[in-house]
Amino acid sequence: MKVLRTPDERFQNLPGFSYEPHYVEVSGLRMHYLDEGKGDPILCLHGEPSWCYLYRKMVPILATRHRVVAPDLIGFGRSDKPGERADYTYALHHDTVAQFITALDLQRITLVCQDWGGLIGLPLAVEMAERFHSLVIMNTGLPTGEAPQTEAAKKSAAAFAAWRGFAEKMTDLPVAFVIGGATKSNPSPEILAAYEAPFPDATYKAGAAKFPLLVPISPTDEAAPVMSRTREALKQWHKPALVMFSDSDPITAGGDEFFRRLIPTAKDEPAITIRDAAHFLQEDKGEEIAEQIVQFLARHQAK
Repeated sequence: MKVLRTPDERFQNLPGFSYEPHYVEVSGLRMHYLDEGKGDPILCLHGEPSWCYLYRKMVPILATRHRVVAPDLIGFGRSDKPGERADYTYALHHDTVAQFITALDLQRITLVCQDWGGLIGLPLAVEMAERFHSLVIMNTGLPTGEAPQTEAAKKSAAAFAAWRGFAEKMTDLPVAFVIGGATKSNPSPEILAAYEAPFPDATYKAGAAKFPLLVPISPTDEAAPVMSRTREALKQWHKPALVMFSDSDPITAGGDEFFRRLIPTAKDEPAITIRDAAHFLQEDKGEEIAEQIVQFLARHQAK
């Protein structure tokens, strides 16, 4: 396997991002993560095509009371990047994050997940339930490849199909364009350039290019059985769960109601909607989201 590593100088002087890098080896690959604060860990998992930079606005608020651990998935951020699309499978992402959790021996984890962070993190939360304390679920899903049944699900599926088709055709995925088009806060050119920083050229983007194609669109796709098992397990989830979606994301619209119906304890929490935020709600409203998480964890601190 050919493995690329983004030069460190690409990550110098990024706006709002002065965190020290940390590294651990998983499956023979170097995975980068942020590690700030003390206490029970909040594990922040990003999605496509972002990296832990997405959580920069939330880290200072969360780290005042908790330990914030935010890894870069393999193929993203400062983590190693296998060079071929064929190197990237659902199993690769699932297994490397599982090894990451074990290597750091994380316990009483609060999972904060969005986009692919949910497709990877939620299965791990039910498979490694003894390590997890609570869930914070944002703008994500558990697609099984089955045909959508509700009108909201059909609209969401159509929006995703358009995104998948766009990504599939791209030989050089325009990361800054994607981030900018899926936010409402009008990020500056410098911030958009920071999202591009991990990718000096198209050869580094194999993982970003492959991710949309790993989302199950058929029950026979690799990740579909995992998503189905996770749905069933979450029906029995008895630990705290907060669902918090934005109001302007066509791809995950309706997903908040899906998770609130699915997870028993999610019904006990406030039905929070993050207003004036799009798919990357951490970029649009990071401070507000962090405050909601702090309040959520304070309600369940002794549990």
